[in-house]
Amino acid sequence: MRLVSLLAAAGLGLAACAPSSFITELKGESTVPAGPPGATTDLNAFPSISSFAGLDFDKNQDFKNQGISKGDVTSAKVKSLTLKVLSPNDQDLTFLDSVEFFARAGDREERIARRQDISRLNLRPPNPVLTLDVDDTELQPFVSAPTMSIIVRGRGRMPERDVRLQAVVTLEVEGGLL
Repeated sequence: MRLVSLLAAAGLGLAACAPSSFITELKGESTVPAGPPGATTDLNAFPSISSFAGLDFDKNQDFKNQGISKGDVTSAKVKSLTLKVLSPNDQDLTFLDSVEFFARAGDREERIARRQDISRLNLRPPNPVLTLDVDDTELQPFVSAPTMSIIVRGRGRMPERDVRLQAVVTLEVEGGLL
């Protein structure tokens, strides 16, 4: 009986040493400004998402809930990234041709997601959601950096009226031996 108890305790000890994986979600909003009335104006710069600037994952609630610091991260990858029209709710995404998201820390930058030919996707109101193609980028060096930012680049035409968008980035994070 003692051998069984000893083996069970050893098994629990090994399980506690296994890497821990969890999901964290980052949300942010941006407004694409309207173009001049009656003119078609190129959208050459995508407005920044302020909540995606200066991210410090030691302040992230999901990290705190897991009892993990950014220095404990062994892997972090984007699982999904969506862009949703919040307002006006009858706006489509035909004004966008392409969009790319990048992780940046210091002078290092890597693309994490992209989507081309958006205007051809026929994403209709109300409040269409664009799902981006996610790159298999290892974000551990970015997450463990003092701060990280997620930047957006896009091309298309300025919409006829201001369009408020929400971006949702879902990360799968793996911690070291706990």
